[in-house]
Amino acid sequence: MARLTRAETQERNRAKVLVAARQEFAERGFRDAKVDVIAERAELTRGAVYSNFPGKRALYFAVLADLAARAEPAPHSRPGTDARSAIGAFARDWMVRDAGLGRDLPSEVMAEERVRLPYAQLLELGALLLALAMERLDPPESLPDAPPARYVRRARSVLTTLHGARQLTVAAPGFVEPFDVVSTCEQLAALPLNDWWAPPQVSPQPRPAGEPWSPGEAVDLVRGETVRLPADGVVAVLGLHRLAAAEEAVRAGADVTVVAVTGEPAELGPLARLVITEVAAGLRQAFPESRWPALRVVFDSRAELAAAAGVPAVSDATEVAVRVAGGRIVARADGFGGCHAVAADWLAPAAPARHDRSS
Repeated sequence: MARLTRAETQERNRAKVLVAARQEFAERGFRDAKVDVIAERAELTRGAVYSNFPGKRALYFAVLADLAARAEPAPHSRPGTDARSAIGAFARDWMVRDAGLGRDLPSEVMAEERVRLPYAQLLELGALLLALAMERLDPPESLPDAPPARYVRRARSVLTTLHGARQLTVAAPGFVEPFDVVSTCEQLAALPLNDWWAPPQVSPQPRPAGEPWSPGEAVDLVRGETVRLPADGVVAVLGLHRLAAAEEAVRAGADVTVVAVTGEPAELGPLARLVITEVAAGLRQAFPESRWPALRVVFDSRAELAAAAGVPAVSDATEVAVRVAGGRIVARADGFGGCHAVAADWLAPAAPARHDRSS
């Protein structure tokens, strides 16, 4: 039998830890679960557990993210034909998922601000994804001389209802009527909320660039598969405190890839995958493939894509956008409004690239 490489051994151990942790959390809950027992269940040492996960909460987030990625669709699920029926299918898919293991998620999110703020921004991104799918299925009508209409507030209302229903399902068994929750979400899909998009008031001027862009492949959380990042479009490198800026790039009409980064990838990375995967998995079941959001979302755990975009160091406050044309970075902007500035510039003719002799 061939000897496993170090990377293969670590991946195998990580998978064993996730299985053992899922069993421990299911039986004891997050608070009473013990890392020593998880290590024993996995037939590993305590040190082997901590070599893969920095703490129990990071392991808990990773277990929930893994379950979200493996979730089976609702029985007889099929895509909707309009926004209302699609949201109904999305809600049904959400309500059949087992909420028990995630019962401690709200308290763990609320425990520290360094988790609360990323979680709120991840929900914003999830609402944007759901809204974009609704808009592609039933395009909203904008009044003459009015800002572009959108469905983000409707999507937020749907996710608020579904998250609340999930928690009450655990906290007050028998109180929640799933069919009523689905019907409520269908009504929310058609609720007029006077929602419109206003671009940022101040944006930096994009700077010309001439750098190679060769990022290779990455896992797109929206589609749940490995994709090759395009050679043309806008790449927004966003820390977990700045994810709402993704909409600034999308509304400008650009082809957008969001590269999410964080200063704490071991703990906040699984949380990011959990929130986006839950929305995206339901979205893929409820909406026709032709109406899935064109937006790509990648979590860059090692900041390799960020480095390829010319961002040498990342944090949760990172906001850098680059315009890519013909496999080269031709413009960039950073700071508040940078996504909108580069995305708006994307529709203009590309500036001549300045080739660095070292590239």
